[in-house]
Amino acid sequence: MASPIWPRLVYSAVLYMLSPLIGWRIWREQVLTYSRLQRLGMRLGKLPPGPRIWLHCASVGEVRAARPLIEGLLARYPQHSLLLTTMTATGAQQVLKLIGEQAAPDQVRLAHCFLPLDFPGAAKRFITRGQPTLAILFETELWPNLLHACHQQAVPVAVVNGRLSPRAFARYQRLRSLMASALANVTWLAAKSAQDAERFQALGCRAAVTHVVGSLKFEVPSQEKALEESEYLLQVWGARPVWVAGSTRDGEEVLLLEAHRQLLQRFPTALLVLVPRHPQRFDEVARLCSQGGWALSRRSQQQAVTPQTQVYLGDTLGELATLYAAGHVAYVGGSLVPLGGHNVLEPAALGKPVLCGPSLDNFSDVAEPLLAVGALSVVETPDALADALAERLATPSFALQIGQAGREVVEAHRGALARTLDGLSQWLT
Repeated sequence: MASPIWPRLVYSAVLYMLSPLIGWRIWREQVLTYSRLQRLGMRLGKLPPGPRIWLHCASVGEVRAARPLIEGLLARYPQHSLLLTTMTATGAQQVLKLIGEQAAPDQVRLAHCFLPLDFPGAAKRFITRGQPTLAILFETELWPNLLHACHQQAVPVAVVNGRLSPRAFARYQRLRSLMASALANVTWLAAKSAQDAERFQALGCRAAVTHVVGSLKFEVPSQEKALEESEYLLQVWGARPVWVAGSTRDGEEVLLLEAHRQLLQRFPTALLVLVPRHPQRFDEVARLCSQGGWALSRRSQQQAVTPQTQVYLGDTLGELATLYAAGHVAYVGGSLVPLGGHNVLEPAALGKPVLCGPSLDNFSDVAEPLLAVGALSVVETPDALADALAERLATPSFALQIGQAGREVVEAHRGALARTLDGLSQWLT
């Protein structure tokens, strides 16, 4: 039975009413070399030759997590090209870095443009111009009008690494009619876990198209390059305790700096490598450190880490893995503030003992096996964080043991990539 049209019409009407606010927000999320008309489904730039797969990832974190899938699709289907879309400028920069790593320019089969806003006309124009043979949406990027446009033009839609945190599920339940109409257009959904699959079905996704394949986040790319680059940093920094706080968010850095202040009482030479999640906050975090009287060096300005440096600001893009690899202990941000956390597998795959705050909704499925073996520990206050850091820095053998346990968990849970590629093969001949 066809899903009712009214939820999408009401949703579209609300979008139009909010368009001035949306336009202002999107105006800031821009890269100078891109036309802002891409947000309306126009001027998509030079597209790679067809047949073309369209893969959408919201931002930089999703692009990183999707990298094994991107590389797997390009390798398995050499006659296809791949159009990646992102919503944010940081995601665009991450994709451009991937494109730059390809071989010869005339062999590039990977292109990027911004996702259009989910207005009916913009969605229709994007699908008409992009002409994908398959649409792949990463995690929870369920845009009703884009999904409808795919249905209208007979483009199959796959949702991969599908996840719905309890918090997101509660929000979507209030919009169940809209979500049911959107999910009716999904051809194949690869959920990360049985719990995620159940939540998608509770929102209206058909059981026949829902499959549990595991998390693509366990398909961490080779870390050899990051490990090699970190060796140089360790030589420059010298024999001092180093902990890395990655993907930190607004309101969290002040808590981490308090933990570092306490840690310095026990390890006076300790170095905090602080890596904010969003580049638009780099200067803000630098000011916070300076106002707090910290001896600060900034990586973007190529400032040296001297014996007096207490905080090293990792204010560059694409280097988080290298910085994690250079630390003795990793803290994963977005978790001491109620934002759901970030990817705890990145440092675990490098063999680092991992700490985080209690807010882990976004990564609860991948966090659980790490918690079970002690490779990940949850701290709830700056005091507890300082204690956990001190314990691991004071006992290198213990840190090495739990770091290795985490790496083994990552290796044991691989396999989602092969299952995802196999599932997508029915539309990619």
